[in-house]
Amino acid sequence: MKFGTAVILAGGKSTRMGFDKQLLKINQTRLLKLITDKLEEEFEEIIIVSNYPEYYTDFTYQVVSDELPNQGPLSGVHVGLKEASSKYVYFLACDMPYVNLDYIRFIKEEIEENDVAACVTQVNDKIEPFNAFYSQAIISKIEAYLATEKRALYSLLKRLDCYYIQEESARMFSPNLNMFLNLNTKEDLLNYYKDLVS
Repeated sequence: MKFGTAVILAGGKSTRMGFDKQLLKINQTRLLKLITDKLEEEFEEIIIVSNYPEYYTDFTYQVVSDELPNQGPLSGVHVGLKEASSKYVYFLACDMPYVNLDYIRFIKEEIEENDVAACVTQVNDKIEPFNAFYSQAIISKIEAYLATEKRALYSLLKRLDCYYIQEESARMFSPNLNMFLNLNTKEDLLNYYKDLVS
């Protein structure tokens, strides 16, 4: 299976939001439930990476915890890739509410004939590390990188053979690029609610 697995990273300290974003609710429904419902339309397997599996007793998906703790988002990418059933694994964070299935399908088409380490979007000089695909082939590279006591995902990506989708292409699917939005603060949450009702 080449593209069958999606992984949701439900880690982070949520310090700016003031409560654990894994538990974030939108109109009484957990945001994670809204995300998984959408991803089910495109993926055969969904894995949640969380160090609090007790939050997911009412979910039917596989829940795994970091094997290499305290290493930031790379911990989640690492264990997600190890547990996945597909060669390429789609990654999204638990606080990214806009799941754009058309863009996910576009990424698949872009890398269908290529053998790349990852496919990420580049906006100006910034790399968007999620709403992206990573290859299981980089598991050992992540382990070697973390062994050097480095943790920055961006720095690792620069060392890998990545396929970069440019901003112009991304805006064809999401003109305001909200498919890369993270709900980091209460203000972000308020703006998201305003967008829902507008």
